[in-house]
Amino acid sequence: MKFKSRLILFAFLMLSLSMVHISAAGQTDDQLFPRRSAVVKAVENVSDAVVNISSECEVSGQVSPFTRFDMDSFFRDFFERHFEPRRKLSSRGSGVIIDGERGFILTNEHVIEKSGTITVVLKDGREFQAEIIGADQESDLAVLQIKTDEPLPAVPMGDSSDIMIGETVIAIGNPFGFSNSVTTGVISATNRSVRAENRVYHDFLQTDASINPGNSGGPLLNINGELIGINTAIYAKAEGIGFAIPINTAKKIVSDLISYGQVIHAWIGLTVQNVDQRLAHYLNLPSEKGIVVKNLEPGSPAANAGIKEGDVILAIGEQPIQTVSDYEYAMRGRSKGETIEVRLRRNHREKTIAVKAAVFPERLAMKLAYQLIGVKVVGIEEKNRFQQSIQANSGVIISEVNPGSELHRIGVRPGDVILKINDAGLKSLSDFKDATIKYRWKNSVVLLLQRGDRGYYITLQIH
Repeated sequence: MKFKSRLILFAFLMLSLSMVHISAAGQTDDQLFPRRSAVVKAVENVSDAVVNISSECEVSGQVSPFTRFDMDSFFRDFFERHFEPRRKLSSRGSGVIIDGERGFILTNEHVIEKSGTITVVLKDGREFQAEIIGADQESDLAVLQIKTDEPLPAVPMGDSSDIMIGETVIAIGNPFGFSNSVTTGVISATNRSVRAENRVYHDFLQTDASINPGNSGGPLLNINGELIGINTAIYAKAEGIGFAIPINTAKKIVSDLISYGQVIHAWIGLTVQNVDQRLAHYLNLPSEKGIVVKNLEPGSPAANAGIKEGDVILAIGEQPIQTVSDYEYAMRGRSKGETIEVRLRRNHREKTIAVKAAVFPERLAMKLAYQLIGVKVVGIEEKNRFQQSIQANSGVIISEVNPGSELHRIGVRPGDVILKINDAGLKSLSDFKDATIKYRWKNSVVLLLQRGDRGYYITLQIH
């Protein structure tokens, strides 16, 4: 009887094990260990909207005019390096389709900087020639457009205002030419300011997801597959450190680039300066922190709102202001028509004044040019006023140089012609005004000047 019971128990155990084996054999790997994770789903939904961008331009070789032109040694020593043999420059990067109906692609400005031809390759292998809708060097963002007969896949927009340190993120791009490569990581930090070469980037997202050359311009996604940043490869040799432009920062810039081809900065009509020890003592201020209103443009938004010369600006919105650079950066993030809360100190009392921002008026452009660049100019049609032979058929003629300016120090004189400011070619006074207003926030500008039949470049610090 005991043997019989053991036999029955053994048979039962064998049957149970057999059923477990049969049950396990009938299940798929997905049922045992789910493989279609949130990351997989996000990549599946978005990868078709990630594109490969390649750009190419040709640099024309020139012989420096200063090798045989009797001019100050400053010009010869400083500018001969600008003249190079003819060669082709190419770059590769990534982009992401943000509007499939109109074919708009968001990428980094440095990916397409000075490009002649831009080719966009979709994940399915289709190639398109892209047009630059607008580019902004300050934010390192650009919008391209490709034309198709059918709508393209586009990435859903996210919100970067509530990003959490430690949350999972996904980067997709084309590092080193490997298309649609996926890396994952977490948000390491927010609001990072990073200096790279001659640029300073503010409010970056920092992630440990690998971002390498070729990833620039590609999307940074949250776990739901929403676009929360644009990857920017600025530390080529860094390991475990990547940076991205928050999408909320990009949205305003993208809107301006699509509407106007450039970023329209807000203007309220203030000239400010840093508070130093002397000024703090003169104004009887409790510390040397902050900036003081130096000048007010009559009839400007700030003047109309009640701001006065001598007011100490403490904050723009929620952003504390301690230096002129802080103020300039805070204003660059504002739009025309936006109401800006300016917190200031006046007569030992703090108050907040609401100012409605406007667009910098063209009527003040010439005054601004004299302040920043140090010149007054006239149209090319007035070249007969000058005794010196002017061979240029476009540009603007310098009619006066501020004696205390850097341009005067290095030998720029009335009769010289300005052909370009940065990448903006000048054909009229209107172009000169537009370029002066456009680049007024930059630390420096590059001028292309002509004297007689000779041209030369000058890099000029304006802030």
